[in-house]
Amino acid sequence: MASHAIAIDDAQYDEVAGQRLLGFLFFLISDCVIFGSFIFVYLYDRNASAVWPPLGAHRPDVYLAAVNSIVLFGSGATMHYAMESIRHAKQRRFVGFTIATIILGLMFLSGQAYEYTHLRETWAGDMFGASFFTLTGMHGFHVFVGVIFLITVLVQTLRGTYTPTRHFGLTAATLYWHFVDVIWVALFFLFYVY
Repeated sequence: MASHAIAIDDAQYDEVAGQRLLGFLFFLISDCVIFGSFIFVYLYDRNASAVWPPLGAHRPDVYLAAVNSIVLFGSGATMHYAMESIRHAKQRRFVGFTIATIILGLMFLSGQAYEYTHLRETWAGDMFGASFFTLTGMHGFHVFVGVIFLITVLVQTLRGTYTPTRHFGLTAATLYWHFVDVIWVALFFLFYVY
């Protein structure tokens, strides 16, 4: 079966862009509901326990998490500049900022993996550890998906799919990456500060 490229003029593209954005926002809202549900369970367990964190559980390293947070928030800035670069037809800058975002995302995942290897035995079997690994692991999975998403849109841009006037995929990638940043703010506060 042969695939055929469908030519869409600018008017048609603009007409469906709002619908695609709305659909993507509904996806992000559903992701917020999932994270919100797990955060609610964590807060419920925390408030129901007489001692939190449970005896024998050590709090995670706030300094490592702070460095990891700076890396992730820096990737949010580079993603913003990548999006602005494509809007202003500066493809080389877009490529540079997108590659920087991908590298920072991988650095964040590496920091999280390092933290996991040093905390695994400390929190084996308690509610604090289960909550921590579930929520931060779910967030890490979202970062991983975001890195794959960014690699995909980078390749598509290099092939000419996106232009300064047609860049919905890049807009979606940017929104997703900022969503990942916002979720990390909540998780950092819950597990490292609060």
